[in-house]
Amino acid sequence: MMKMTQAFQKVAAIRGMNDILPGDGARWERFEEIVRGWLHGYGYRNARTPVLEHTRLFARGIGEVTDIVEKEMYTFTDALNGDSLTMRPEMTAGVVRASIEHNLLYDRPQRVYSIGPVFRHERPQRGRYRQFHQIDVEALGFAGPDVDAELIVMLARLWKLLGLADVRLELNSLGQPAERAAHRAALIEHLERHRDILDEDGQRRMYSNPLRVLDTKNPAMQAMADSAPRLFDFLGDESRAHFDGLCQLLADAGIEYQLNPRLVRGLDYYNLTVFEWVTDRLGSQGTVCGGGRYDGLVELLGGKAAPAVGFAIGMERLLDLWEQSVPFTPEPECEVYVVHQGEAAQRLAARVGEQLRDAGLSVIVHAGSSGFKSQFKRADASGARVAVILGSDEVAAGTASVKLLRTDVAGEAAQQQVALDRLADVLKSKG
Repeated sequence: MMKMTQAFQKVAAIRGMNDILPGDGARWERFEEIVRGWLHGYGYRNARTPVLEHTRLFARGIGEVTDIVEKEMYTFTDALNGDSLTMRPEMTAGVVRASIEHNLLYDRPQRVYSIGPVFRHERPQRGRYRQFHQIDVEALGFAGPDVDAELIVMLARLWKLLGLADVRLELNSLGQPAERAAHRAALIEHLERHRDILDEDGQRRMYSNPLRVLDTKNPAMQAMADSAPRLFDFLGDESRAHFDGLCQLLADAGIEYQLNPRLVRGLDYYNLTVFEWVTDRLGSQGTVCGGGRYDGLVELLGGKAAPAVGFAIGMERLLDLWEQSVPFTPEPECEVYVVHQGEAAQRLAARVGEQLRDAGLSVIVHAGSSGFKSQFKRADASGARVAVILGSDEVAAGTASVKLLRTDVAGEAAQQQVALDRLADVLKSKG
């Protein structure tokens, strides 16, 4: 038999899909702990939908004439049954699909949130990856501006919890379908008059999705976009009343905002409130959170018509901003590190470790049988406050040596002998 000598080629992660290693993972865990507590404070409950959905859900829910559907989705054909499936590029469509499928709105409105990965095939850059993570928050079945305001106010609270002072709110209203239709006709007429300065995307979207043309980053098109008819000027009395009610509630809460008539979503089921929280500290990817009202989506996806409003936060961008504002100090790997010497001590160390965990302490028991010097080096690197030392003398006496690795208490003994039946109480008293 021929011996295989060719080495296996090392495999790297897919470009734009990043590993989160233990040091960064601790920061993510702390961030998620803050986020979950914040959401719980407003009565939002966790919903978890599949990463993989039928492609038609996103084509219908996001819109076929969008960059996401046209260019960015990870879509493939299921070899078992021929279905077209897609890795979710956003979460709202899946949450609404689940609410329809399981009749979540049958007896009352719902406040729900999801946290997890989403996927878009685009050029990776800072704050914009092919696999990234979102916090998705949806208030389903609520029609009034009070819930729009609640979402914005709760976001302002999150920025305070994270110590962020340079995130600002931009606000607009998209009105209702008939108002948008009148604005759309005026906008298309405006774009046709400026056809010669539209770039390729502008030409492509002029009739299919003209609102998105106004969202251009092309400097040559800015003057044209600034002079375009404003949707806000086409709003009727009810739409203005909704927006005025939102603005009054934000004023009551002390929330500052900037009206941005070019802030759009460009999809027919979006209506009334639209908002973004933005920063200048993340380069071109300055949107930290985007949200708005989408009263038409539930019916569009086959459910009974119901109002809805929500927002999504890009976690990588927010973590980047948080790290700039509040540098993260990793938590220790454990509170107690158990070192040992000899076979009997190693066996005892395993039992002691379990007893200390029963008492609520986090414990690492040194693996293997290296010398005390290397074990203490590892104990110090773990960040543990206390080392528990077990050797032949301790095994014979039924005790453990307790050594403080870090102490700020004057006069506290650096090392002491403790009976095993008192060990947990002594360690807990040392903080």
